[in-house]
Amino acid sequence: MKKRENQNIEWKESWQDDYLKCVCGFANAQGGYLEIGRNDRGVLVGLSNARRLLEELPNKIRMTMGIVVDVNLHIENDFEYIVVEVPSHFNAISYRGKYYLRSGSTNQELTGFALDELILHKYGRTWDSAPVPRVNISDFYNDAFDIFRKKAVLSRRLTKEDLMISNDQLLKALKLTDADYLLKAALMLFHQDTEQWCFGSSIKIGYFENDADLLYQDEISGALIGIADRVMDTIYTKYFKGIIRYEGIQRIDSYPMPQNVLREALLNAIVHKDYSTGNPIHIKIYKDKVVIYNDCRLPLGIQPENLLEGIGSRPHNPLIAGAFFRSGQIEAWGRGIEKMKRGCTADNLPEPEFKILATKFSISFTIHEAVEKNAKKSIKTTKKKGTIKGTIKGTIKGTIKGVEKITESQKLILDSVAENPQITIDELVPIVGIAASKIKENISKLKSNGLIERVGARRNGYWKIKKKRGRV
Repeated sequence: MKKRENQNIEWKESWQDDYLKCVCGFANAQGGYLEIGRNDRGVLVGLSNARRLLEELPNKIRMTMGIVVDVNLHIENDFEYIVVEVPSHFNAISYRGKYYLRSGSTNQELTGFALDELILHKYGRTWDSAPVPRVNISDFYNDAFDIFRKKAVLSRRLTKEDLMISNDQLLKALKLTDADYLLKAALMLFHQDTEQWCFGSSIKIGYFENDADLLYQDEISGALIGIADRVMDTIYTKYFKGIIRYEGIQRIDSYPMPQNVLREALLNAIVHKDYSTGNPIHIKIYKDKVVIYNDCRLPLGIQPENLLEGIGSRPHNPLIAGAFFRSGQIEAWGRGIEKMKRGCTADNLPEPEFKILATKFSISFTIHEAVEKNAKKSIKTTKKKGTIKGTIKGTIKGTIKGVEKITESQKLILDSVAENPQITIDELVPIVGIAASKIKENISKLKSNGLIERVGARRNGYWKIKKKRGRV
């Protein structure tokens, strides 16, 4: 007895013509077996009309879908049942004008981009290999090509001599052209305005106080070949606060999570994303975790759990992946998940949590609460000395006693004001990591405690740190 239904097996207790959709789904996927005469637990219950179905089903399938399948009668323990063996077909198969695809143990109706992708797949093409008319190399800026050449040489995947060719020749060498047409991958990798060709090709970053409250955000768009660098720069300068320490004369910057791990997750999202959905990659940053999620489409025959077992590299966008490999940004061995796990473990962090669905992929990283821990250490140290030294942004000059009354948020505000007296409320939000209304509340408290004052008008004035003796 079979244990359970899967991508290749479906059980039905009796026959209904609606089950022809299952046959269509198998034909468009890897093929499969539709067994009629078993219940949903796989228990054989038999059929009273098995011999009639043996004659009718081949004709119904041929008339409605134009395909030929094997329909066989089986007898087991005096029970008769039918097995419909459906091969995978090279062309997209429809049932009454609609297309279905077997995915896992379910049958899905395909429309829009999903249907386009099925048809492309059947003809040996992928989404990123589709030709795009009425665009040529003169429409591109040089910036992305310069980035590619620099990265490829640094990674030693290509030599300077290899790259001493025109941009047009480079696209041809990367297999990003088809006769006189540029492929969609060429536009996604090197065109300065990818949104013009693929809505939702950007990457959204947001800092969340909780799941409901977004404090601030950024949206990064442009040529994919250089987008990872821009996203990383934004996160590690605006969203993460590095803690500086010294071992001898060696300066060491500590961040909430290792850069190589976040970059690996980001590059995996860029290369494997299902760009046909129109949804950007999302990076949600909290005080204690980072979550990255994007739309995806699992390779045919691959179940979500298989991705965690090291199945090798099977990128959804092979041409985009090829250019990223040539530029030295990714490997070609499908070791991304293992590298992320090891990177977290090496930094004394838990392994990331993966949530993999048929059309969605997300990774959740636990991160170090580096800023808060450092602030607490700083307060303990400065209580003895009666001074506050800036650890994130500059140094507060002057002496303040009773430092235990200053909150961590207020300390970050004072640090920032000391470095930039003209800083605005909006500029303080990403630095302190709280909402603008909370920034204003803390500034009011600092004013009332005599630690800070506003000099001049709101638009053209500046902040001034004041010295104060006694308790704060």
